[in-house]
Amino acid sequence: MIINTGGRTDTVQYFTKWLLKRFEEGFVYSRNPLFPNKVNRYELAPDKVDCVIFCSKNYAPILNDITKITEKFNTYFFYTITAYGKDIEPNVPSIETSIETLKKLSNIVGKNRLAWRYDPVLLTETYTVQTHLETFEKMAKEIAPYVDRCIFSFVEMYKKLETNMPEIIHFTEENKTAIAAGLGEIAGKYNIFLQTCGTNGDYTKYGIHQSGCVTLEILGKANGVKFKNLKHKGMRNGCHCIESRDIGAYDTCMNGCKYCYANKNPKKAFENYKFHNPDSPMLLGDLRKTDELQGGAQKSFICNKTETQQKLF
Repeated sequence: MIINTGGRTDTVQYFTKWLLKRFEEGFVYSRNPLFPNKVNRYELAPDKVDCVIFCSKNYAPILNDITKITEKFNTYFFYTITAYGKDIEPNVPSIETSIETLKKLSNIVGKNRLAWRYDPVLLTETYTVQTHLETFEKMAKEIAPYVDRCIFSFVEMYKKLETNMPEIIHFTEENKTAIAAGLGEIAGKYNIFLQTCGTNGDYTKYGIHQSGCVTLEILGKANGVKFKNLKHKGMRNGCHCIESRDIGAYDTCMNGCKYCYANKNPKKAFENYKFHNPDSPMLLGDLRKTDELQGGAQKSFICNKTETQQKLF
């Protein structure tokens, strides 16, 4: 099974001590967001976890300790660095600082296990098509030697976003095509493997690949592991990723990104932080008397020796 540490919150940046302790103690509790009284226990052991996924906008807090995890587990890292400033991402480090941290991370874990996320792509009067292309090229020039690939997607116009970002400009097909064509050209210039994520449009003619961002093929190649040939059900509509288990919690990320889907509102995350206990098995609070604790399913996707031999001959 695949453990995801960063789908619901930026665990790496804000809950570093907790995350490291979970791997040190070898287990974690994850509360079901749809059924809050149901809690799953996952064993964080190399023979139980096929790969650990990280996704963050700031890996600086964990750089000195990340090898405690990478030396034991298969891993893959997503580093989100966008064109936006404090007006949209108020608590995210600057582009320059983020790029330097990405380089340090790459030197520790290897470029084959690190992907740069340039998403979501959105438009305002400040962040125009031209602004995106100019910023992306400046970043690509610096980042290209340090990453396995780059992933981008266009923002999804869900109802909460229109409330949080009234300044957002709705995409036209012409806008999307212009951005895709530009990003594809720039990626080709710097020899970056560029792919979409959860985007329905076909931009292959611009050199952009269609794929899930967390596939067994990507994870296997990055870690030198042979995975089974399984159908990727995806995590949501339009997603082509392999199913994973997230150990974070919604409404806890304090980056304050205006486009965030994981927070109801920016204030909620700060309010919830007071319930965080670094020594607890779960990210927020502790196990309650009314909770139903159960062992989470941890079926391996890795080929055993017999299956590997059958594939080879």
